[in-house]
Amino acid sequence: MNIAIYPGSFDPITNGHLDIIDRASRIYDKLIVSVLQNPNKNPMFTLEERVKLIKEVVKSYDNVTIDSFSGLLIDYAKSQNANVIIKGLRAVSDFEYEFQMALMNRKLSSDIETVFLMTSSQYSYLSSSIVKEVASFGGCIRGLVPEVVQTAIFKKI
Repeated sequence: MNIAIYPGSFDPITNGHLDIIDRASRIYDKLIVSVLQNPNKNPMFTLEERVKLIKEVVKSYDNVTIDSFSGLLIDYAKSQNANVIIKGLRAVSDFEYEFQMALMNRKLSSDIETVFLMTSSQYSYLSSSIVKEVASFGGCIRGLVPEVVQTAIFKKI
């Protein structure tokens, strides 16, 4: 069974993330969307809130599960018997950092591959940070995040 992990902070999940989830779920037998608990970030949503929102927006996918982790991604991937790490790329600027991380993960475990998926062009500018910034100034984020996420963002603000 090909098990892939799509890790991220997902604060909040965007339609760009969902694009990657949709496409990866068609390639792999099982896709684990795993929310990183990063103590160095100050997220808008708690870990539990992010997990709940993602579960809501991916509930129609039979082969997608939601989880969370802290620590090294490669250790988490091994604990889930995953053989692939999915990384979404928006632009060349994402590639440099993700390439370094992929090489380090490969050094730590040569059994786990990193696969890069380019987001669809309509989401190439989209990031969770941009969504939060636009929303904080009262801008329209319709079409950038699922409706349930949009509602949650405006409740937080």
